Amino acid sequence: MLDDVLDAADPGAWTALDIAVRGWAWYAPRGLPDAAWVEDTGSGSPGGAGRGLFRSAPRRAASEHDEAAVESRLALALCHPDGRIREAALARAAARPALLPLVVVRAADWAAPVRDKARELLRTALDMGTAVSLAPLILRVGRRERGVYGVELLGEVLRRASSRGRLASLFVHSDRAVRRFAYRLACEESLLSPGRLARAAAWDDDVVVQTVCAEAALAAVREDGDGDYDEVLEPLLAARNPRARSAGVTALRRAGRAERALEFLGDRSAVVRACARYVVRQSGGEPLRRYRELCTEASDPALPPGAVIGLAECGERADAELLYPLLTHPVPAVRARAVAGLRALDVTDVVRLRPLLDDPAPAVVRETTAALLPSAVRLPEAWLTERLGAERPRHVRVAAFRLLDARGGLVRLRTAVGLLGDRDEKLRTWAARSAQAWYPAAVRADVEGRGLLERARGLTGGGC
Repeated sequence: MLDDVLDAADPGAWTALDIAVRGWAWYAPRGLPDAAWVEDTGSGSPGGAGRGLFRSAPRRAASEHDEAAVESRLALALCHPDGRIREAALARAAARPALLPLVVVRAADWAAPVRDKARELLRTALDMGTAVSLAPLILRVGRRERGVYGVELLGEVLRRASSRGRLASLFVHSDRAVRRFAYRLACEESLLSPGRLARAAAWDDDVVVQTVCAEAALAAVREDGDGDYDEVLEPLLAARNPRARSAGVTALRRAGRAERALEFLGDRSAVVRACARYVVRQSGGEPLRRYRELCTEASDPALPPGAVIGLAECGERADAELLYPLLTHPVPAVRARAVAGLRALDVTDVVRLRPLLDDPAPAVVRETTAALLPSAVRLPEAWLTERLGAERPRHVRVAAFRLLDARGGLVRLRTAVGLLGDRDEKLRTWAARSAQAWYPAAVRADVEGRGLLERARGLTGGGC
């Protein structure tokens, strides 16, 4: 019956059941099993089966002895608001493995007698098999004030396994808290090779697992004077996630391969580029010179976009002259990074950036818009309004709206009112918010302003 009403494999289902039963007790206390029913269940008396939850259903007397029905009612008793009933139900649940998840919950109970009894049962029942299946719930309950006991007990049981094979299912578990716990345990007990840890850091999508495994893999190689850096560095340097790549790049210097850091100066991740610059500088190189060399060829299709923004990250305002030719580069990512680099250098040439608002690449238009927002008043209103036309690409229309909205005053209000009936739902919503937030301070007596406000009130339901 428990499987019919909740997902036994979902740790959140058991904690939700516990909360729901206590909330139910406020409205229907007679619907819960009472102390007499719990005692009768333990004594095996058939007379006690009719008490408690199904007291008003005599026709179901034949099913009262059904084990599934008893387990379901014991589950309710284990969540009962009365601590004495919870404690008594624990003794009856000892021989029922299906109720072990609720024993885990009760091991963090606020009532000491209930908590102590549940911990005693949990220590007796928890073996390698149940530890693996209950790990998500134990770790979830472990976040509670009194939940550390279950986490420590889980660690003890898993350490006794002392075998990577027994933990294999936890390394690929869908619950990231379980994977974090398993990998930390494996690192403490040295259950995984440095290469295996490096591969885990490279493919796992959780940043904590990436950090723990990468640091453990590199530490293991350092401790072993004859360790094979290739086994660790190659998976890290080829990883998709920047955290693992940055750890690998930083380790290049210790491994005596600082020259490879030059390959990562143009990485797509800022943290990896920063680590590469550090390694290059420590080995006597000059990252800025390398960036300038890469950005000199404005038409090179192989130019890494990361090298463009990298030039801005460590360059000077004079380096803007190297970025301007890249505004017409054939690769959209390079054009976008060139605009971002100019913004990072605090160099905004409205005349040169303005044509990029019509760029076919949305990323380029977004970066250009962000760069031009502080200078929005220098862009012609009519030119921007023309780009609000329905025939224009959506990213161009959004950019034009953002820039017109940044101008403020009646320009902002006219733009917002003109888009209140637009076919694009998001653009229409943004326009309504802009109109509602507009306040006519300096133009309160302006006829056009009053007229636009009245129109906006009518189109937005009087919200302006």
